[in-house]
Amino acid sequence: MLRLLVLAVLVLGGHCSGNLRFLEDNSRVVGGTNASPNSWPWQISLQIQSGSGYSHTCGGSLIRPDRVLTAAHCVDRAGPFRVILGEHNLSVNDGSEQIIAVSKIVKHVNWNPSSVAAGFDIAVLHLASSASLNSKVQLAALPSNGVILAHNSPCIITGWGRTVTNGPLPAILQQAPLPSVAHATCSTSSYWGSTVKTSMVCAGGDGVTAGCNGDSGGPLNCPNNGIYEVHGIASFVSSLGCNAYLKPTVFTRVSAYIDWINNNI
Repeated sequence: MLRLLVLAVLVLGGHCSGNLRFLEDNSRVVGGTNASPNSWPWQISLQIQSGSGYSHTCGGSLIRPDRVLTAAHCVDRAGPFRVILGEHNLSVNDGSEQIIAVSKIVKHVNWNPSSVAAGFDIAVLHLASSASLNSKVQLAALPSNGVILAHNSPCIITGWGRTVTNGPLPAILQQAPLPSVAHATCSTSSYWGSTVKTSMVCAGGDGVTAGCNGDSGGPLNCPNNGIYEVHGIASFVSSLGCNAYLKPTVFTRVSAYIDWINNNI
């Protein structure tokens, strides 16, 4: 069901480099555990047509009944695409799913798939119809414009994927704690250096837990006053491995794009 393509050609400082790779396709949350059914009700499965069916390619977050927030690189390929909301186990019909086609894709005008380190890895998907909101399908809360996470904020990454590197591919939604890493730390030479920009947010880097291929576009969920907000859109990891030590998972920082999101929904 899940294809095994890994996109490994990314860009560092405007030149081709193998130091980065997208989190697309073979879905993984390395070090994750099974999430409780529908405990992250804004999480969606973005799927691309493959032959006569569809396969999971990325994650995303429902931000309006007919709008989804994801990574731009998730929709660089030609579709058609669809989203599944209320999903828990990709291999069975849970009875809570809503399947809706993607009718329009809006990527940031400055997104350049040949220069991932430049940022702007963000897209809004317009759905062909509105989701029916219920206890299993809900809208994500977004942070206020410009908010910066404190170092070591207790965030959680969610996505469908492996619980250990090169392990089996579970169909059940995974979750894993992924504490945020301050930009001042993540941009040092022992971490990502100048690759990470202020429009990005780093999380993890302990060499154990990480996002990985297939988690692209999915949320970094961080608590604020008793609710989880989507502070990050999963973007890229190190080509040394998804859970490479001192190479945190890098996310598009949602709070840097609140105005852009509001203008494109």
